[in-house]
Amino acid sequence: MTEHPSSPRAARIPDRPSLDGLEDAWGQVWEQDGTFAFPRDAALAAGRDSVFSIDTPPPTASGSLHMGHVFSYTHTDCMARYKRMAGLHVFYPIGWDDNGLPTEKRVQNYYGVRGDASLPYDPDFQPPFRGDAKSSRAADELPISRQNFIELCDELTVEDEKAFESLFRRLGFSLDWSISYRTIDDHSRATSQQAFLRNVQRGEAYQAEAPGLWDVTFQTAVAQAELEARDYPGAYHRVAFHGADGPVHIETTRPELIPSCVALVAHPDDERYRPLFGSTVRTPLFDVEVPVVAHPAAEMDKGAGIAMCCTFGDLTDVLWWRELRLPTRSVVTRTGRLQTELPEWLAGSPGADLYTEQVGGKTAFSAREAIVGALRESGDLDGEPVPTQRKANFYERGEKPLEIVTTRQWYIRNGGRERELNDRLVAQGRAIEFHPAFMRSRYANWVEGLNGDWLVSRQRFFGVPIPVWYPLDADGEPDHDHPILPAEADLPVDPAAQAPPGYTEDRRGTPGGFVGDPDVLDTWATSSLTPQIAGGWRVPGSADPDPLFAAVFPMDVRPQAHDIIRTWLFATVVRSFYEHGTVPWTDAAISGWILDPDRKKMSKSKGNVVTPEDVVKEHSADAVRYWAASGRLGTDAAYDVGQMKVGRRLAIKILNASKFALSFGDPLEVAGDGARLPEGHDGDVLPDLVTDPLDLSVLAMLRDVVERATAGFESWDYTRSLEATESFFWTFCDDYLELVKDRAYGGRGDAGAASARATLRLALDVVLRLFAPVLPYVTEEVWRWTREDSVHLASWPTVDELPAGGDPAVLQAVGAALAVVRKAKSEAKVGMRAEVPTATIVAPADLIAHLHTGEADLRAAGRLTGTLDYAEGETVATRDVELVPVAKPAR
Repeated sequence: MTEHPSSPRAARIPDRPSLDGLEDAWGQVWEQDGTFAFPRDAALAAGRDSVFSIDTPPPTASGSLHMGHVFSYTHTDCMARYKRMAGLHVFYPIGWDDNGLPTEKRVQNYYGVRGDASLPYDPDFQPPFRGDAKSSRAADELPISRQNFIELCDELTVEDEKAFESLFRRLGFSLDWSISYRTIDDHSRATSQQAFLRNVQRGEAYQAEAPGLWDVTFQTAVAQAELEARDYPGAYHRVAFHGADGPVHIETTRPELIPSCVALVAHPDDERYRPLFGSTVRTPLFDVEVPVVAHPAAEMDKGAGIAMCCTFGDLTDVLWWRELRLPTRSVVTRTGRLQTELPEWLAGSPGADLYTEQVGGKTAFSAREAIVGALRESGDLDGEPVPTQRKANFYERGEKPLEIVTTRQWYIRNGGRERELNDRLVAQGRAIEFHPAFMRSRYANWVEGLNGDWLVSRQRFFGVPIPVWYPLDADGEPDHDHPILPAEADLPVDPAAQAPPGYTEDRRGTPGGFVGDPDVLDTWATSSLTPQIAGGWRVPGSADPDPLFAAVFPMDVRPQAHDIIRTWLFATVVRSFYEHGTVPWTDAAISGWILDPDRKKMSKSKGNVVTPEDVVKEHSADAVRYWAASGRLGTDAAYDVGQMKVGRRLAIKILNASKFALSFGDPLEVAGDGARLPEGHDGDVLPDLVTDPLDLSVLAMLRDVVERATAGFESWDYTRSLEATESFFWTFCDDYLELVKDRAYGGRGDAGAASARATLRLALDVVLRLFAPVLPYVTEEVWRWTREDSVHLASWPTVDELPAGGDPAVLQAVGAALAVVRKAKSEAKVGMRAEVPTATIVAPADLIAHLHTGEADLRAAGRLTGTLDYAEGETVATRDVELVPVAKPAR
């Protein structure tokens, strides 16, 4: 391990540079010195144009991080470091998304408990397990009170966040850790509730009793953006409905919903069913009369071409129910079972006993078996069920298909039902620069395809409470049309534990009293406000904004993955549009997924996730960052240990080549006046010492690299910057260092040595800064060998720092000649120090002049001690080479 004194300035160049220990050593120095702290006062004084603000994704604090986090957060950090070196004040906060279903599920599994709002709080409660639960089945989980459950959620997320922070620090993310938040802390809850209340007051949020997607496992409503279509085994059942002129056959995968059928629907252009439009048929088994109606969403080429509409089997049923104004006959309950009581529309029907004895209270599977058996007996089942794989909607984290049940929920208008609003939100997407640009179409396609508003209420415990109470009438029924809202200055509030203004707690649940809204806000309803939470839109303890907010908002960039454009990105656009009338950021940097070696997305559910902790320890943070930075925005990347090994070799080469380049001594030492470079010099004196054409050539190449690397970052293509810098660095090491070392040692006099040494210093200075955003540890290590301040606070290099007038072709030609001389020695099986008394170098005519220019360095590096001739040819090669091996020294 490299030794570091307590001061950030290293006392010497180590004898044996190593990557070992760099993360711990420099991480501590950065923390102690506040290297990456946001300079609030300077930013406020300089104004918005001096700031680069990042809407950092708050990772979900439920379990462990994965390589996808490393991948995308490295991309953001590279840009943050570049912008900081480019002279901007970088606002780079960190948050933790710790509310919502993922946290609750982890808590249930970890502690072996589940929340039950009917139970009283136990101040002395201890969970039965702490990470060693034997079962994750709901039946085996201990029911505990709402407050006890919330306390366990808070306890576990804090521990997860500590582990996440440790890894983020080790990876060198240049976050300002003093600007942090948790989506469940008081400030975040107050901000979320304040924004929601304003949505309510402006009419942008509303509540409605309506059919909604319901997850029976998590027992909560689910929004459209959280859906995931998956194949699910089923079977087509051909069933006869009874018409005036004979049977009308439909095909369905859910015959258990026949009791809730409200219509048969066919396409208006379907000649087979046109005669039936306007008539009625009767349902099998239950003999309920239902109409036959037309709707363009019916698919003529699917099944029988006519379908039963049940309230509700799928989203198409909801569409038909709404647009055709059909009655509601819901039988599926929140538990996923059919309602136990006989529905009123089935009273007196032939199937009433069937329902009460075999269907009511049963799971969908059991009810289906009973219905299918009865259809066989009645003769209404035509043939046997035909197995199929059907597409079913799942909650993205769920394990069972969603049901559609009628519940009262809160919604925020998002253009799903209003054309004008939809158009305006699509236009907001056009005001954002997406990187890569094609990701904008994903945003537009999602928004244009919405068919309902954003459902923001959830029937869970660990989340931001919906800040609403309802007055109870004389019969104890809530008046949902006149909600009681708190004052903004009183936020955050918990309606389940606090009384509303003007009431006392003893009036909770009593006629003429009040009841609190039992639900919490969807996690996206809080995460959609990350710019406001981090930026200080609401000062803690006040409803007023922090002056900082105007200096960071709208933010410069939202970095995120492409799969949550429809949720996090769009939701943030909606909230900013309502609250500020603007987009929340000017740019959106969209990362791809990490794939396993079989090119499949890494995910916990697939069991192919690689956790990053051990990977970082094995290969080093710089090596892992190198792999991540090699993947471009918007492109899925494979998890590639080989690429990390390449990155590790590069970092080690930077250490060793830098030590070698600095080993020749100060340029001014041989410049004629015996002077020394001043400690902490800025390098301005060095360009004047560079006179040799080969030195000017390598710096000309570097000038081009600076331009390309800068253009890469400015176009959000840091991979391009890395590639340009890395390519130059290997040329610098393999060719220039070898060619120039004899001269740098003084082999061609003081002027030649001063030029070489100055070039080495200049080139190393620039290369370290070019590599710094991607490889923060090794560049900091080398930089501090000769300087006191951090490389990450140094300025981004410009071409003006390097002398002009060089021709890159000189180094290219001389480097190619040195390579063929080495090749000749290798083929002759002699050492590289073998002398060459005579040789001819073959090269194109335009290169021969460059070879003459750099001949002295070529001779020294190739040990060409005698006659050197040149001949024209198409490629660079050697001929007539005479070799004199150097005798091995005696032991």
